[in-house]
Amino acid sequence: MSREAPDIAIRAETTADHQSIHHLVAAAFDSDGEADLVARIRSSPEYVAEMALVAVLDGEPVGHVMVSGAMLRRTDGHRSISMLSPLSVRPDHQRRGIGSALVEAVLTIADERGEPLVIVEGDPAYYSRFGFEHSLPLGIETDLPDWAPPEAAQVKRLGAFDPNDATLKGRVVYPAAFDGLE
Repeated sequence: MSREAPDIAIRAETTADHQSIHHLVAAAFDSDGEADLVARIRSSPEYVAEMALVAVLDGEPVGHVMVSGAMLRRTDGHRSISMLSPLSVRPDHQRRGIGSALVEAVLTIADERGEPLVIVEGDPAYYSRFGFEHSLPLGIETDLPDWAPPEAAQVKRLGAFDPNDATLKGRVVYPAAFDGLE
């Protein structure tokens, strides 16, 4: 299969997409857990509609990504940050560049919004191609599930990132929408 993205359109999700998104996320993860997570994020204060995108092919959503809010906790306070989760591509459309196109599009939006960084918990081999790097050397700690290697905690520094800004260091606190996710 080609690694080039097919003739897709990437746009913000709409209410009319929600059912299709649920099905494609469940299929991508072979579980309803992540599909339910998407719905919980949508109904949370951390939801950023502008950064919930679908990849559409022949009028049907085949991929989805969300960047929503999370928190960095420090001893002297906390700071809101952005988090990419989840990224999903329907199994029959994977390995065609759709996920990459979605990640690039949502990172561009985050950068244009002035976000300093985006965190992700994911495969370092995949996300490193977008400039994500292990977060710990940057002073960002993440409590990962047992199955995830330490390098799965990653960060993408964006244009507004200031390496001298102490508020961009701390422990990631996932929003309540992620409670109970394995």
